[in-house]
Amino acid sequence: MNVTLIFLAAIAAIIIWWLAGQRLTSKPWLETGSVQLPDHVGTERPAPAVKIGLFVFLGVVGAVFSLAVSAYFMRAASADWWATPVPRLLWVNTAALALSSAALQWARREALHGRVERLRPALAVAFALAVLFLAGQIQAWRELTAAGYVLADNPANSFFYMLTGLHGLHILGGLAVLGHTTLRAFATDIASDRLSLSVDLSAIYSHFMLAVWLLLFVLFAGWANDFVDLCRTLLS
Repeated sequence: MNVTLIFLAAIAAIIIWWLAGQRLTSKPWLETGSVQLPDHVGTERPAPAVKIGLFVFLGVVGAVFSLAVSAYFMRAASADWWATPVPRLLWVNTAALALSSAALQWARREALHGRVERLRPALAVAFALAVLFLAGQIQAWRELTAAGYVLADNPANSFFYMLTGLHGLHILGGLAVLGHTTLRAFATDIASDRLSLSVDLSAIYSHFMLAVWLLLFVLFAGWANDFVDLCRTLLS
């Protein structure tokens, strides 16, 4: 439960920090004497509605995973719980997802500067690495089932397949958007504002799903309880 609260607090802190950066709490009707300047003078543009919607969606996704992790901890206290071994392939998958997120951050920077010729390979690399992550997850499932760790064998297996499958579905949804963005980048010679926004949203989504996967990986590896014990020791 403590891990769940820490995760929810981290998500809330990130959302509040971003909203503060977008100046969504300002009251323009109380600011007298101000003059609206053109966009090219350096004024800060308000956040697009689709970006705000993405953060709201990520907040909901974070809550869903937090509830699932909370259920994982409560169920793990039962006598019929046998921990599922972590396939070594998950280390490779984690590296692939981290590199995909890094490639999208690279693409985000190139789109900001309008360098389409550098944006295209960055998007292609990010897409390929995300596909590699999903393929690796499926292979990890096959290794576990071949070793006898089937879905209905014990609750730990069920949670492993459920959480990794739920995360994989979210990665698949992000891949659909990223694929469309990549095709648009190869079809144009100029990084338009709409294309830059799509790259920005894909990068934010990828970073969030990487953070969720790192939490799940720590959970499956059995390091979460050690982390909580360390926090308790430091606070006591």
